[in-house]
Amino acid sequence: MRPARHRRRILDVAGTAHPVHAKSNRGGLIEAMTSVPHPALRDGWGTGGYSAFTVMELLVTIAIIALLAAMLLPSISAAREQAKAMTCRSNIAQITIANTYYSDENEGMYCPGASVFIENLHRWHGTRESPNEPFNPIEGPLVTYLGPDGAIRQCPTFAANEIGAEGDGFERGNGGYGYNNAFIGVQLARGRKGGWVVNNDQAGAWKSRVKRPAETVMFTDSAFAGSRLIEYSFAEPRFHPAYSEYRMDPSIHFRHGGLANVGWCDGHADSHHRTFTWASGFYKRNPDRLHIGWFGKTDDNSLFDLK
Repeated sequence: MRPARHRRRILDVAGTAHPVHAKSNRGGLIEAMTSVPHPALRDGWGTGGYSAFTVMELLVTIAIIALLAAMLLPSISAAREQAKAMTCRSNIAQITIANTYYSDENEGMYCPGASVFIENLHRWHGTRESPNEPFNPIEGPLVTYLGPDGAIRQCPTFAANEIGAEGDGFERGNGGYGYNNAFIGVQLARGRKGGWVVNNDQAGAWKSRVKRPAETVMFTDSAFAGSRLIEYSFAEPRFHPAYSEYRMDPSIHFRHGGLANVGWCDGHADSHHRTFTWASGFYKRNPDRLHIGWFGKTDDNSLFDLK
């Protein structure tokens, strides 16, 4: 007796029921016959089960990625520059504290900024055999107090292509930092006209004579406006110590987005905006365009002197 035909229904992948005619074959197996195509083939999908992007979808995706990148890049750049500024501030704090340690072991006197200045062979950051040579930092007065390698760290914002000099000597090797040599790097005495005169440049000021250590500059970011921006070892005050009417050329460099890092005689470090600058004509370039000037509200030496 021939087996009866059975009418069944099967579900496709989408869950839709389709009628199926079934009959037994010679092996006794049930063979399903249906004219309904597989949904992946019916919808035009590839064999992997995923559809391809259209050109419009690809362009929209690229536009979104570009927009996000444009939004994020300024923030990333600002964060990178802020990190460099913080590294620089740490460098200044390190040399400020090193000078404090120096004074503790040298009868309360800070290190000299330019010992025997007329010879032009000694700086707070190193020495040299000839004025035409760069300074050797290994023999600087602060080496012992700067950690295991005795190195003065370079400011990461003072770009390498800006670190040079009119000659190979000049003031290279200070890391981009200047010392308040006018008042802290020498020993002063009152002159006849009330100004300050150098009494001894082979020793720094007595720490006990700094009346306002938290408000007296020791180190700052510094630079010299030569034919290009170069290193300079000193943070010059607004007026010459001996001649209060003679304005100095500025050397404080506001390189961190308009800010300069400052190390103070009490050991702390912070940053300040530029409030004033001027050009005497001594510099080859305008210091204003190179972000060189001074900070502070009053046009005097109150942030530098010992009073």
